[in-house]
Amino acid sequence: MNSARFALGVTAVNLALFLSAFARRPPASTELPVLRGSALELVDAHGQIRGRLNIEPQGEVVLRLLDERSTIRVKLGAGTDGSGLLLANDVTAPGIHLLATAAGSSVRVVNKDGRERLIAP
Repeated sequence: MNSARFALGVTAVNLALFLSAFARRPPASTELPVLRGSALELVDAHGQIRGRLNIEPQGEVVLRLLDERSTIRVKLGAGTDGSGLLLANDVTAPGIHLLATAAGSSVRVVNKDGRERLIAP
């Protein structure tokens, strides 16, 4: 009977500790935290940078996405004079280049063989 009382006592103490741990937990906040900084880098499992979001010295915000060889394949930028998107092909030449600036907007599409089409108003 003593071992049964001992087991019951240990169980009661464990239950009390378990419940007190939940009683001290602060209420969940509905407000999400803000992450602030001047740059954000995404790295792969090998520590290699695969994406970077930063503010350039001239004030533009630029997002770059890189391939496994650290070659920029996508570049998205925004500044006071407008914005642009560049999609690079396999030889890192601009395949598609979209611009929207105060001077005008355009879309330039270039094939690997050099043929290109410019769409502008």
